[in-house]
Amino acid sequence: MHRSASRLTRVLACAAVPVILTVAGCSSDSGKESGSNGEKKSGSSSSAKPNPKSSKTLEKPAFAALPDPCKALATPTIDTLVPEAKDKAGSAPKSNDATTRASCSWNGLDEDGLKGSQYRWLSLSYHRLDSEASLGDASKRAEAQYTKGVEAAKTTEGAQDPKAEPVGEVGDQATSVVYVVKKEGNDHYNTTVVARTQNVVVTLDYNGAGLEGAAAPDHAKLLQDAISATKEAVASVGAANKAPAEQSQSPQPQ
Repeated sequence: MHRSASRLTRVLACAAVPVILTVAGCSSDSGKESGSNGEKKSGSSSSAKPNPKSSKTLEKPAFAALPDPCKALATPTIDTLVPEAKDKAGSAPKSNDATTRASCSWNGLDEDGLKGSQYRWLSLSYHRLDSEASLGDASKRAEAQYTKGVEAAKTTEGAQDPKAEPVGEVGDQATSVVYVVKKEGNDHYNTTVVARTQNVVVTLDYNGAGLEGAAAPDHAKLLQDAISATKEAVASVGAANKAPAEQSQSPQPQ
């Protein structure tokens, strides 16, 4: 009996060993997996960092509106530049946009009997530019447009010997371009002044001719009158963007 009991004890002990080893093995594998998973989670969380993109802030345009080009020049100015104008109120195209582009023109024939006639033509145009993400700041865009305007004046079709000169004290920058164009056998003396004030480009075209035997106009006077009118047109941009209370206190063109 003692021998049988001892043998039974050894059998039970051997049978218990695989169970313990199996449990130990599972416990070891579980530790490796949890460790591996922990490393993966830790790695993924450390690599997920924000990548903010820097964006440039565009400037706010200095001017948000344009003046009425037909009212931007005072009546005495029109009388000086275009004597006997057909319509002193000017002629504006239907495409005028009070916020972006606008223009107006005048023309007149001052007859003096047998001495012939003096013809004058005047055009004033505005181009306002906004800041746009894909195109840049308003003032920089206006600078580029200003340069294009000067080049366009210098390459006017039929222009003879165009001369460009910088003009001081008119807006932020200004250039005059003078040249002669022959039309119907007459020399038309042309002056174009292109100016920029902040984000607005102002272009004033002025030309004159002596017809029917009249003497040719004084080109130097045409240029001086054109510069004075452009200065007035630039000032009108600032006036158009003042608060209503400020506008009521400002002198209005007559």
